[in-house]
Amino acid sequence: MKNRSYSTEGVILARRNQGEADRFLIIFTKHYGKVRVIAKGIRKTTSRKKGALELFSYVRFFAAIGRNMDIVTEVEIKNSFNSWREDLTKVATAYHLVEIVNRLTAEKQENREVFEELVEALERLGKLDYSAIHPFVQTFKVHILEELGFIERGLPIPGNLDAYIEHLINGKLRTKKFLELTK
Repeated sequence: MKNRSYSTEGVILARRNQGEADRFLIIFTKHYGKVRVIAKGIRKTTSRKKGALELFSYVRFFAAIGRNMDIVTEVEIKNSFNSWREDLTKVATAYHLVEIVNRLTAEKQENREVFEELVEALERLGKLDYSAIHPFVQTFKVHILEELGFIERGLPIPGNLDAYIEHLINGKLRTKKFLELTK
């Protein structure tokens, strides 16, 4: 008999409210890559999952496999990154990092290196001085592009990484302007 549920760790890349109480989530997981799930009843005031499934949070969650979409049944926070959540520049940086991972990765394609790079970047973000943010973001982009096979290690790096990423995703990076506002 096939498993009807699974447990894994992940970082919440995006969320969108659905109906009165539910929320759609895109989570980049350690074992399954990018997955789309729904958290039913999460927006109710009595929901125990409410604070755990926030954008950027690193969580361990259990999900039941659904017909159309998997359903989050339990969640535990591993790191909510409270050290930088009140800092506009660092929040803007986090938005940019998760957008890059979200837009460049395919669904249900495991990539532990990208997962580890994202978690490490979000952890390091709280310790960075403002002057170190731009080089930090550029290094993150290079590592993600290398891990996904878009550029080869040791070869010259495209001059404008944002333009290269926008070419790859065939669209604009929406969060690029957030970083520009915080400079």
